[in-house]
Amino acid sequence: MRAAPHLPPGQIPAAHRPFGLPRFGPVVPRPSRGAVVTVTGAVRNPEQIPVAELAALPGRTDRSADLHCVTTWSALGLAWSGIPFAGVHAHLAERVRPRPSARWVRFTGLDGYTATLRLDDALAPGVLLADALDGAPLDTDRGAPLRLVAPAHYGYKNVKHVCAIEYRTAYDAGSAGWKGHPRGRVAFEERSRYLPGRIWRPLWHALLPAADAAYTAARTRTNGEGEA
Repeated sequence: MRAAPHLPPGQIPAAHRPFGLPRFGPVVPRPSRGAVVTVTGAVRNPEQIPVAELAALPGRTDRSADLHCVTTWSALGLAWSGIPFAGVHAHLAERVRPRPSARWVRFTGLDGYTATLRLDDALAPGVLLADALDGAPLDTDRGAPLRLVAPAHYGYKNVKHVCAIEYRTAYDAGSAGWKGHPRGRVAFEERSRYLPGRIWRPLWHALLPAADAAYTAARTRTNGEGEA
């Protein structure tokens, strides 16, 4: 199937649907009302910052953005609301004082999933810590209480249920492991750090039905619900 002209190479349009690494399928985070984000790593003052404090920062914005899954499907025009990560970082810089050597930032979700972005990529326009989708607060399925939205990067960088931010001096492969790319930029088809993206296209497309079924089955066995 050919991609629509406005889509990145190798992508096809699809609905925003439940998907993820199958081993995370059974994990259903239950955020508390007093949820916090723990900020650690290459910082002088590690802290726990209330989610409510981050969500109330100035600069809240609504943004329409596409979500490009590395397995070749793309959900288009998703209406996110949240705080630009650049604004979050500026707030954190005053509180935790990241060290000058920090060049990467790792995000961790309540489900245990982790992914790392280069700090300058995380600070780029368009990257949000979102707390709403389509005008409604995120629910558990969509990544509550906060979800990283990084439209220029494949979906495996867009961590759900963000509960920890770690400033790092070196790259950490995170939950994607060897299958991920340090930067994961869609425009450069950085599907993995090994082999060109165009080689991964048919492989991921062929594996997608089995991976989708495995994730859905894992979710269903545990709680009868999915996560998108």
